[in-house]
Amino acid sequence: MDYASTLQWLYAQLPMYQRVGAAALNPNLDRISALVTHLNNPQTKFKSIHVAGTNGKGSSSHMLASVLQEAGYSVGLYTSPHLKDFRERIRINGTPIAEEFIVSFVQNNKSFFEAEAFSFFEMTVALAFDYFASQQVDVAVIEVGLGGRLDATNVIFPEACLITNISLDHQQFLGTTRAEIAAEKAGIIKPRTPVVVVEHDAETFPVFEAIAQQKYAPLHIANPYDYKTDLLGDYQKQNSNGVVSLIQVLPQFSISDAAIKNGFKNVVSNTGLRGRWEIIGNHPKIIADVAHNSAGLKAVFAQLESEHFKALHVVFGVVADKNSDAILALLPKKAHYYLCAADVPRAMQVADLAAIFKKVHFDFSTHFSVKNALAAAKAKAAKNDLIFVGGSLFVVAEILP
Repeated sequence: MDYASTLQWLYAQLPMYQRVGAAALNPNLDRISALVTHLNNPQTKFKSIHVAGTNGKGSSSHMLASVLQEAGYSVGLYTSPHLKDFRERIRINGTPIAEEFIVSFVQNNKSFFEAEAFSFFEMTVALAFDYFASQQVDVAVIEVGLGGRLDATNVIFPEACLITNISLDHQQFLGTTRAEIAAEKAGIIKPRTPVVVVEHDAETFPVFEAIAQQKYAPLHIANPYDYKTDLLGDYQKQNSNGVVSLIQVLPQFSISDAAIKNGFKNVVSNTGLRGRWEIIGNHPKIIADVAHNSAGLKAVFAQLESEHFKALHVVFGVVADKNSDAILALLPKKAHYYLCAADVPRAMQVADLAAIFKKVHFDFSTHFSVKNALAAAKAKAAKNDLIFVGGSLFVVAEILP
């Protein structure tokens, strides 16, 4: 098998949740436990830090990895999903995993994978652990895929845990209230292991407090700090506070103030993070952001209000399992929307999205692809207008250069 056929084989197994939804989810950790046991438990051979939350866990993971790199450590980083290239999911000091390692990993374990019918995500997590162990990283930052308690990443025993903000998302799997969702996220808390939460919230904090007490885990609330980052979204302030607060409970790592400052200033160049308030064009200005739930989009559109432009153009698509009514309530009314569907099975079809927009009398047009929608926006927008691309990670992925 070459690299292309190896990826094709991985994608053809039990599918990715990000692409198809619930069909890809497993209800417990038995299978990932069996998989890492087969691989001689690579997750026990390096230090790790676990990051969960509704929004901000990807940005926070990249920030933390960047700071640790600047402090001189060899840093593994596992995140999901990817935007352009599968290898984005697994990096060491910003460098994506080698194609050859992926091919070898699958070839050496293919018969076991097929016999046990592991999911794409389980195999990808195991691949990351095996790679980090083989390359002898000093520490790996591991981002939760979905939830926490039953996520395949939850077989690690980290040095500390970080839980970013909690909002309503994936309610069909994680619970219908923020407290229920918080309980799922808190499933990553390990006995006597420090955990940092980014917000002291009346509904969710008691959940974290109770679970931390049960496990004798020191619980910390993120403090405010004043570090600057190259990530331009206003929402990154809360994320950076959580990262610095986490660093304060990691005395086993030597991290100077200079490493923190340089790590925050070089997140993109150190880690390759994309799609967070990313400016991909000027005259007209084009901004892309992967925010895809109510809380994330609320923050993004609030920041749009501070931008200066004559007219707003929004290239917009969502996945079918999102609460479209809640999202619609957040959208600017004075904008033209270029409705589209990303090329993934989970995407809401353009006709269905158009029917929703028609009910609320928004100004919109429909387009047969994301790239076609962006081209139409560019053709219509004046130089002093603004184009925003978002609603779904998959929409943004299709237009990033």
